[in-house]
Amino acid sequence: MHHSNNSQDFDTADKLYFEELSYERVMDIYELESATGVVVSVGGQLPQNIALRLQEEGKAKVLGTDPQDIDKAEDRHKFSQILDSIGVDQPAWKELTSVSDAEAFADEVGYPVLVRPSYVLSGAAMSVIASQAELKDKLESASAVSPDHPVVITKFIEGAQEIDVDAVASKGELILHAVSEHVENAGVHSGDATLVLPPVNLDAQVMARVKEIAQKVAKAWSITGPFNMQIIKADVGGDEPALKVIECNLRASRSFPFVSKVLGVNFIDAATKALADKNVPAPRDLMAEKRDYLATKVPQFSWTRLAGADPFLGVEMSSTGEIACFGKDLIEAYWASLQSTMNFRMPEPGEGILLGGSTELPELPKIVEYLEPLGYKFLAASQDVKKHLAKSGTSIEVIEFPKTDKNELRKVFQKYNIRGVFNLAKSRGKTLVDEDYVMRRNAVDFGVPLFMEPKTALLFAQCMNAKLPRTEGIPPEVRSWSEFAGGKMM
Repeated sequence: MHHSNNSQDFDTADKLYFEELSYERVMDIYELESATGVVVSVGGQLPQNIALRLQEEGKAKVLGTDPQDIDKAEDRHKFSQILDSIGVDQPAWKELTSVSDAEAFADEVGYPVLVRPSYVLSGAAMSVIASQAELKDKLESASAVSPDHPVVITKFIEGAQEIDVDAVASKGELILHAVSEHVENAGVHSGDATLVLPPVNLDAQVMARVKEIAQKVAKAWSITGPFNMQIIKADVGGDEPALKVIECNLRASRSFPFVSKVLGVNFIDAATKALADKNVPAPRDLMAEKRDYLATKVPQFSWTRLAGADPFLGVEMSSTGEIACFGKDLIEAYWASLQSTMNFRMPEPGEGILLGGSTELPELPKIVEYLEPLGYKFLAASQDVKKHLAKSGTSIEVIEFPKTDKNELRKVFQKYNIRGVFNLAKSRGKTLVDEDYVMRRNAVDFGVPLFMEPKTALLFAQCMNAKLPRTEGIPPEVRSWSEFAGGKMM
């Protein structure tokens, strides 16, 4: 079974090779140009890994956050100790060097757990593991766990909401911060997630607590320049939800341009002034300023480039690009975003919609509820899905579904005029004849829009309900950036 995975599974040798090459190139340029400083906070993960060496071995002046502090964020043990010392919560975790210890820890915190080798880049080679048998299989098949190759196991909190914080600090003081919420539950890589800014589901109390965490982190790591955090919000009982930091990078993230455009303030400009220690702007709480618009950042996938890969989102990143759109509300912004993705054709009322996936998830019946008034023909490949949805009185036709003959399946798609597929599975397909895998994969191969993540699928069904049938002329969501954000970037 192929898995879609654009992030490479770097082993230790590869990692060291790329770091060595990068270090030598940076030092060559640094010496050739007689540079007065080097910036390591705008180039992804690799510069972070060599920051300490540039300072200590290369005697280069690293601008911004001290590499000693960067190391304290990159080293899981130091990172956790500092979070504990400043009273910031985190999910239970442990670094382990044997299968038996890993099993014992997973039993102690309870499944599911997130497992990753401790030496890889963010997001690569991670897995959410639901049982002891699966854990044993993962660790033994990869020969991944040993004293030389420890694994980090973290308690995976199901149904949690993920929050992204992009921020700029100067000498440990928070200057700017943006709080974006994910539409998808935690467990989808932040590069594959749908971001909403400003958030629509975070109350003032949660926003204040997130700002306080950002302030504490900026101070604890003496941050100068850009940084970003992922925080999960989970209901664990009690008066207020738990906020747990799952990651903190002392560098700019992929969403820095997005938050700058949406909020009308150039975050990287502020970060550069902080790095140079010149004209550093005064602290400003952008999230306290009210806006009559929001924006969504949605992923662009290229599943067709990965033959046989299962179009299914998980902790490893799969997207190859992203699109940001504005709107007066979430419905308008998300509607515009999805229609802007490459090769997207809206399923029109009267055409066929194929439904499938897990009958345990609550979203599929709600999707049918939103779409039913629009006059689509609802189709299913199994009686189970029909029974699951028939409770609401919806008319669903079970159709033939040849799983091993692509040509015959293409004819079925044509025969029933299938122009949209909603397949909400709980996990990847295990085999090449798994019904849900075949449905997802062939929707992609036949150029039919596929909705396979529960939260975004439900949101788009809501958009279809609100926006179809279309009115003539220019749609109301089509307006210029300056109309939304008010003109020039500050």
